[in-house]
Amino acid sequence: MSLLLQLTINGLIAGSIYALVAAGFSLIYKTNKFMHFAHGAIVVVSAYILFFLFSTLGIPFFVGVILTLLFSCLVGLIVYRVVYLPLQKKKASNVILLIASLGLLILLENLVQLIFGADVKTINYLGIVKGLSIFGAIITPLQLVIIGVSIVLFVGLFYFMKKTKLGKDIRAVSDNRELAEVLGINYKRIASWSFVLGSLIAGIAGILIGLEQNLTPTMGTMLGIKGFTGAIIGGVASVPGSIIGSYLLGFAENYGIWFLPSGYKDAIAFVLLFLFLLFMPKGLFGKKKEGRE
Repeated sequence: MSLLLQLTINGLIAGSIYALVAAGFSLIYKTNKFMHFAHGAIVVVSAYILFFLFSTLGIPFFVGVILTLLFSCLVGLIVYRVVYLPLQKKKASNVILLIASLGLLILLENLVQLIFGADVKTINYLGIVKGLSIFGAIITPLQLVIIGVSIVLFVGLFYFMKKTKLGKDIRAVSDNRELAEVLGINYKRIASWSFVLGSLIAGIAGILIGLEQNLTPTMGTMLGIKGFTGAIIGGVASVPGSIIGSYLLGFAENYGIWFLPSGYKDAIAFVLLFLFLLFMPKGLFGKKKEGRE
C-alpha cells in the first residue's frame, strides 16, 4: 500500500512539472498554430538565470525569482519578434517554423553550455530537508510547494483565459484568427502576449525544477519532449487538456516502473507519444474539426 501511495505521489510531482512545461507549450501553439520546441530551452535558461543571480551574484532569492521571471518573458518576446515573426511575414510554412524552433533549442542549449559550462550546477537555497512521511510514503516540503504552486498557477491561468480581456482575445485568435482580426483584434499583439505568458510559465517551471534537480545545459530537450507528450495526450490545442495529459503521463511513468525497471521510464513516455500520434492525434480533449475544410 505504501509503495502504491509513493508511486502516486511521485506521479503527482512529475505530472506537475510536465504540466508546467505543457501549459506554456500549449498556450503558444493554441495561438500561433506551430510547434515551439525551443520552449524546453526557455525552462533551462530560466533555471540557469536564477542560479547565476542567487548562487553566483548572491542576490536575495525572491528578488532573483522576480528578475528571472522578467528575463524569461523578455526571452520569449525576443524569440517571437526576432525569429518567428519575420518568418511569418515571409509566409513561411509550419515545417520551416518547426525547423527554426529546433534550431533555437540547440542554439539556446549551447549558449547555456558556453556561458555556464557543461558541469552540473545546483541552486543551494533549501539544502537537504528531511521528507515528510504520509502513511509510509515520503514527500519533501519542496515537492509539496511544486504541487501547490502548480495547482494555484493552473487555476489562475483558467481564470485569466475565461475572465480577462486578453485571455478572451487569445481564445478568439486561437478559434478563428481571420474572424478575430475582422473584429479588431491585433494578431501580432496577441501572438506576442502568448509568447510572453508561455515563457512566464516556463520561467516558473525552470525555477521549481532548478530547486529540486541538478542543472545541465541539455535537460531542456527531455523536458520539452515530456511537455509535448503531455500536450499530445490531452490535446495540444487545449491548455486544460495538456495539463491533464501531463498528469496522466506522470502517473503512467511511475506506475509503469512498478512492473518495469526504472530505466524504462522515458521509454514509457515515448511509447505513449507514438500511440497517441498514430491513433488519437488530437488527444483526449482535442476538438474535432467541424464544417467544411
